[in-house]
Amino acid sequence: YYENPQYFDTLHRAQQEGPFRPTHIVNGLAQFGQNGISLIAMAGLLLSFHWSVTVVLFIAVIPGILVRIKYSGKMYRWQREKTQAERKASYFNWILTGDAHAKEIRLFGLGDLFIQQFSSLRKQLRRERIELTRKRSVADFMAQIGATVAVFGAFGFIAYRTVMGGITLGDMVMYFQAFQRGLGFLKEMLGALAGLYEDNLFLSNLFEFLDLSPRVKDPIQPDAVPKPMQKGLNVESVDFQYPAATRKALEGVSLSIDPGQVVALVGENGSGKTTLVKLLCRLYDPIAGRITMDDIDLRRFEKAALHREISVIFQDYAKYHLTARENIWLGNVETPSDPAGIARAAKRAGAHDLISGLPKGYETVLGRWFEEGSELSIGEWQKIALARAFMRPAQLIVLDEPTSSMDAKTEYEIFTRFKELLQGRAAVIISHRFSTVRMADRIIVLDQGRITESGSHEELMAANGTYAVMYERQAGYYR
Repeated sequence: YYENPQYFDTLHRAQQEGPFRPTHIVNGLAQFGQNGISLIAMAGLLLSFHWSVTVVLFIAVIPGILVRIKYSGKMYRWQREKTQAERKASYFNWILTGDAHAKEIRLFGLGDLFIQQFSSLRKQLRRERIELTRKRSVADFMAQIGATVAVFGAFGFIAYRTVMGGITLGDMVMYFQAFQRGLGFLKEMLGALAGLYEDNLFLSNLFEFLDLSPRVKDPIQPDAVPKPMQKGLNVESVDFQYPAATRKALEGVSLSIDPGQVVALVGENGSGKTTLVKLLCRLYDPIAGRITMDDIDLRRFEKAALHREISVIFQDYAKYHLTARENIWLGNVETPSDPAGIARAAKRAGAHDLISGLPKGYETVLGRWFEEGSELSIGEWQKIALARAFMRPAQLIVLDEPTSSMDAKTEYEIFTRFKELLQGRAAVIISHRFSTVRMADRIIVLDQGRITESGSHEELMAANGTYAVMYERQAGYYR
């Protein structure tokens, strides 16, 4: 869903309507019931005077209610059509007010441009909303004119009957008040009914979101995840295509990852490396072929159980503005927050000295979102993310550019004892640094979603293919 813009439209509409529409419906039902009981009493009194007055009572209110219902539908359709524009305006607001883009906005002078684009979108939306409101107001005004004529006609009829001696002056005052109160009760009751229609219409946005079903589903009777793996992971003739994409991200991919083996994925940007990792983690299911663990299809496992056996650090790793201890413990929240275990994970990632030097050590809040927080460099944040990955006792560790932001010294220290850090677990590494890649047991070269080469560093260099060209090109910069 996260690669699908329509999903974000559905989520945005649900977030807009979900918080208050259910309460409106409850209040509307209560108001409808209360006014309905009162209206019955007033209508009964007016019927005792003359049936036509009761008819006029309803005729005076119905046009206004019909106008409200009609324009509720128009507003609903307009909001659905303009969801993308609303989201884009919110996106510009996030860019301008958040810290993620602050440096580039200032250095490239983008503030005025984004403010202009934000203002343009908001003005367009405001103009269209005002125009829709204007049309509704005109239609409502015309309906009110008809209602006013009907009301004064009823008043005139009551006064005429009084003048003609049909009722007393006291009766006239009573019927006047009964008509006025009945009109008020009817307006509020039918207004509540129209409001219920409007709330139900907009609440469908929430139901539309809630009706979304997971595309990666748990089996009805899941198999147990092998502990430990005996045969490893096998990718068998796998194809995958993202929703709404025009071409396959992976096609005919087959490979194996043995227990304790380190496999590196290399290739140009967009070659399918990260997509393959997502499939290994079962964030997606392949559209053809299968991925197995010890000859059992990953789709036979419960997702949560499988994820407990995988530890991941993605290239766009998360930065949690919590304490350093919590940041690392989030890698394995199913166990108590053990200071000794957290420190071990930090040492394996080269983050222990960094954390020890912070004002409150492991209890220091990272980032600047909260008071007394300490901001880290990109490389330091990456060490924290790597420690989080080492915190989980998983059978497979997936590292997507795990040291891309670290200094050369730290990278060297980690990878000179990488096998020791893995402690016999299988690992998949994605990296554009061939100093990192070459220590893998097996290197997989991907190109446009297909595997073009596979082997050890020595074997691929001897083959003098794509990998050798890429390696020599990068090595040439250091000669």
